[in-house]
Amino acid sequence: MTTDELLFFDRLPRFLPVYAALKELLSARYPEMTVKVAKTQISFRSRYVFAIASLPYRRKKEWPKEYLMVSFGLPAQKISPRIALSVEAYPGRWTHHVLVERPEELDAELLGWIDEAYQFSQIK
Repeated sequence: MTTDELLFFDRLPRFLPVYAALKELLSARYPEMTVKVAKTQISFRSRYVFAIASLPYRRKKEWPKEYLMVSFGLPAQKISPRIALSVEAYPGRWTHHVLVERPEELDAELLGWIDEAYQFSQIK
């Protein structure tokens, strides 16, 4: 893990293990993947960004106070109680946000959505 990744979690260090588990899972699935740390998010990229991890800076009152937000883009909207928010950012491109509080929530369903997002990012 890079220094930039570690510093990203200074504000909420308890989510570093959740992020580390996510990065490990994605690195195993997409060995060519690169990671880019910015001020408000960490992007997972292959040809293009296919997933993003971020910490809360805005939240809805029904959301938990603290979480790691995992975001990904798909060509159509997914409906699930796990998806906290989905927005059609561009025609035919839906951004989905899942709030993750524990590494156990990085399950087959979420990884399946990220797999779809990875495939979608390859054909943009």
